[in-house]
Amino acid sequence: MDLTIAVILGIVEGISEFLPISSTGHLILASSLLGLDADSDFLKSFNIAIQVGAILSVVVLYWRDLLVKRAVILRVIVAFLPTGVIGLTLYKLIKSYLLGSTSVVLWSLALGGLFLIVFEYLHKDREQAPVGPEAITYRQAFIIGLFQCLAMVPGVSRSASTIVGGLVLGLHRKTIVEFSFLLAAPTMAAATAYDLLKSGPLFSADQFLFLAVGFVMSFVVALLSIKFLLRFIQTHTFIPFGIYRVVLVALWAAFLYL
Repeated sequence: MDLTIAVILGIVEGISEFLPISSTGHLILASSLLGLDADSDFLKSFNIAIQVGAILSVVVLYWRDLLVKRAVILRVIVAFLPTGVIGLTLYKLIKSYLLGSTSVVLWSLALGGLFLIVFEYLHKDREQAPVGPEAITYRQAFIIGLFQCLAMVPGVSRSASTIVGGLVLGLHRKTIVEFSFLLAAPTMAAATAYDLLKSGPLFSADQFLFLAVGFVMSFVVALLSIKFLLRFIQTHTFIPFGIYRVVLVALWAAFLYL
């Protein structure tokens, strides 16, 4: 890896973290296109760690919800619990066998894209649903956390799974999108802290520099991505993202086999 690659991966992460297209899946595919070793422990840790840059953008934009509003904080904690427990239990399995698998990513992107398209055609938003994370019950928060666990499979998309979970529960679209932003903060912070605790001592000074560059790039780009998504959902469903996922997989298959 060099600084240019760190910048590219940081941009990919910043764009894809909060859109329902799977940032982990895009990082794995981008790494493959760039000729990086998918089984490299540093690359796997890098792809996890730079997500914190994107998460910091949430803290900057929603610091009051995350640090001041007790009702919101408690709901985020409840939603985080399933992922925290299951993620800790399956950490070794996920990092060893799933994070480097391009085939897992492609299947997840394609099937997830088709699901998004079908779901949005069948789903009707509740127009009278209350707006704001405080409107989410603790039961709903816990169920959203269970949906988030699906994103442990690379390519599924943490954003897509939590948003779909909230829509299934009848939440207002803006409410679940913003709650998905907030839930990303403890989820990715915990994942990165645990991974760096395990792998950080093995990294060189240059590798930490690459992490820092990817972190900064993902932070800046994610700020723009969040603002884009909030504007987008005012007049659009997630069908375009589902189509994008399917087309991406089709283009990848064509690139490999034609």
